[in-house]
Amino acid sequence: SVNTTSTMSSEGAAVAAPSLPALKTRIENLAESIKSLKSSAEPDKDAIAAAVNELVDAKRTYAANNNGIGVDGKPFEEPMSKSEKKKKAKSEKVTGGGGGKDGGAGANQESEANAAKKAAKKAEAKAKKAAMKVASAGGRGDAASAKQPAAATSSVAATATGGNKASVAVPPPAMQTKSKLQPNQISFNPNVPLADRPVVALSIGILTNTIVDYELVSDHTRSGCALGLPASRGEIQGDLAIARYLAKKAGECGASCLGGSTDEDVAMVDQWVDYALSLSKFGLARRVLAVQRTLDPLLLSGTYAMGHSLTLADIALFAAVGFPSRDEDKAEIRGILPSGSGCPTMRWIDTIASHPAIREATQLAVGIAKNDEAKFEVEHPQFAEMEPLMTGMSYLEGGIPGKVVTRFPPEPSGYLHVGHAKAVLLNNYYARRYFGRLIVRFDDTNPSKEKDEYQQSIIEDLAKIGVRPDVVTFTSDYFETIKQYALWMIHNSLAYMDDTPQEQMQKERMERQNSKHRDQSPTEALEKFNLMCSGKEEGKPWCLRAKINMSADNGTMRDPVLYRQNLTPHHRSGTAYKAYPTYDLACPIVDAIEGVSHALRTTEYDDRNEQYQWIQRALKLRRVRIQTFARMNFMYTVMSKRKLTWFVETGRVTGWDDPRFPTVRGVSRRGIDVDALKRFMCSQGASRRIVNMEWSK
Repeated sequence: SVNTTSTMSSEGAAVAAPSLPALKTRIENLAESIKSLKSSAEPDKDAIAAAVNELVDAKRTYAANNNGIGVDGKPFEEPMSKSEKKKKAKSEKVTGGGGGKDGGAGANQESEANAAKKAAKKAEAKAKKAAMKVASAGGRGDAASAKQPAAATSSVAATATGGNKASVAVPPPAMQTKSKLQPNQISFNPNVPLADRPVVALSIGILTNTIVDYELVSDHTRSGCALGLPASRGEIQGDLAIARYLAKKAGECGASCLGGSTDEDVAMVDQWVDYALSLSKFGLARRVLAVQRTLDPLLLSGTYAMGHSLTLADIALFAAVGFPSRDEDKAEIRGILPSGSGCPTMRWIDTIASHPAIREATQLAVGIAKNDEAKFEVEHPQFAEMEPLMTGMSYLEGGIPGKVVTRFPPEPSGYLHVGHAKAVLLNNYYARRYFGRLIVRFDDTNPSKEKDEYQQSIIEDLAKIGVRPDVVTFTSDYFETIKQYALWMIHNSLAYMDDTPQEQMQKERMERQNSKHRDQSPTEALEKFNLMCSGKEEGKPWCLRAKINMSADNGTMRDPVLYRQNLTPHHRSGTAYKAYPTYDLACPIVDAIEGVSHALRTTEYDDRNEQYQWIQRALKLRRVRIQTFARMNFMYTVMSKRKLTWFVETGRVTGWDDPRFPTVRGVSRRGIDVDALKRFMCSQGASRRIVNMEWSK
C-alpha cells in the first residue's frame, strides 16, 4: 500500500500528503494530551480548546486522505455544537429523515406506534403499583380498596371469587446487572491511574484476611471496576461499593473496618465515605487541601479519622487524595500541603502509605498486568533498590520488600532431584529479590518413608546449588498444634471419623456418596479419634475426614482424609505419636503459623489449592497467597522418588549419585556444571506452561 499521495500546492509544486499511520498516531497523541490537560489539578481551558481544534483538524485531514472515512472507520462528519445537533435532530424528525411524503407518513405512523407502546407500558406499571398497594394493605378494609383503580379492583375481585382472570402476582425483583465475570472475580483496567483502580476494595480484602478468595482480572475495555457475584447474580460496580460488600461479607473482621459494633460509629464511617465521594468532582490540589482542613483538627488527638483504628473512612479519604502510597505520588502531595513537619494530614498520609495492607493493595493494583510493580519509600537502607527481574521470571503477586516469606517443603523420603531444584531455586530467588526469608521445612508426616539419611542429603544438596535457607524447620515440631486444630474441627462439626475400607471410600468419592458416618455427633467422633491416636488395633481402621462437600466437582473437596494411624516409629519423635496428619492438613496450618506470605506450588496441586484455602478459612488462620508454576519434565527420565528408590534398593544402580540418575548428585557426577544447571532452571521462570526437556539440549 502507498502511504503518501502527491497533491499540487498553490505554486504548482508537488506536495506529499501526510501518511495515514502518522496521522493516526498524531490523533491518538492529541487525544491523550487532552485527557491529561482535563485531569490536571488546574485545567487550562485555552490549552484544552487549542488542543481540541488541533485534534479536529487532524481528523479532518485523515478523512480527506482516506476517501472520506474517519479514523474510527466511519464516514467523517464535521463536529457540531449541542444546539446544532438538536436543530438537526428536530429537522429529521419533522421531515421523517428526508424520505419525502412517504417518509414523513412512515415517521408519523412510527411515532404513533411508539406513543401507543408508551401508553400501554404506563398503564401496566400503574396496574402493578395498584396491585402492590392491595397486597401491602392486607386486610385494612374498604377504605384502602376504594382508592384502587378499577382495573386493579376487578382483578383482585376476580381472584377472590375464583374467576377466570389471572391473579395479580407480586412483581419480580429488579434485574441484576448482567456480567461476564465469574463469581469472586474483581476486574479492572490496568491502563487507568492507580486511584481509579479498586485500591480501597483491595485494601479491605487484605485487612479482612479474605483477599486470596478473589481473583484479579485485567480488562482493558472496562472503564471502572467490578466484582462478579455468586449464583449468576450479576456484578457490583464501583470501588467503594465493592469495599463495603467485602467488609460485610467478612464478618467480625469486616465489621471493625466499617466502624465497629455501634450504630453511631458505623454512621460516622459512612459519613466520611460520603464526604470522600463528594470530593471526586474537584482537582487533586483542591481535594488535598479540603481533606487537610477537615482532618487537621481531628488528627491532633488521634492517629486516624475515627481515633486510633484504621477504618474504611481513612482508606476512602486516602483514595480521595489520589491514594499516594508510592514515592512519586507522595512527592506530589508534599508539593500541595504546607511545608514543614507540623502538618497532621501529611503525618496521616505517611502512616497510611506505610501500612502493609495499603502497600500490598498498591502492588496488586499496579501488578494486575504482570508487567509492573510499585516502588515505595524505603524503611531500611537494604530495601533501597531491588535487582531487575531475571529474564523469564514474573513479578511476585502482592510482593512487598521485606515482607516476603517463601518455603520449600521437601519430604525426607529420597534425595533431591532436578525437579526439586527448580522449586527451591524459585523460592530462593523471590526471597532474596524481595529481601525476605526462605524457610526449608521438612514435611516429615509419614514415618514409613522417611530417614535421617535423606534429610542430611537434602541439606548438603541445597548447599551445592547455592541455596542457604534462613531457617530449617520440621512439620513434626507442630504435631501437637496440628492435633489441637483437628480436635477443634471435630468439636465444630467440620470433621468426622470414618472406618470405611479404602476401596469403598474411593468408590463413594467417585460416585459422590456420603459416608455412613458423615452425620455422627462430635462426641462420637472425638471418641473414635482418641481410639485412633491410642495406637490400639481397634483404632487402625479409623481415619479423620474433613466435612466439606461430597457433591463438589473438585474431587479433592469430597471429604479428604486428614489424619490416620501409623505405628512406625518416627525418625525424630520416636513412638510419641501413633497417628499422623496428612500433608493436606499439615501444610496450610504450618504455612500460616510460620508466617509464609507466598506458597509457590506446581500446577499438579491446582485442584488441591481450593482444599488448602478451605482449611485455612475453616480454622480462621492467616491466609497465604498461592502462586503456581509448572514443574520441569525431562524426556526419558524417571523423576518419581518411589521408582528411584526401587532402583537403589534392588541394586540396579550404584546409589543415589549414579550418573544416570536425575538427582543433583547424579547430574553432578555426569559432568553437568551445577552453576549452569542453576542458571538454566532460573531462566525457565515461574511460567505455568509445562516444559518437556531433553538432556542433550
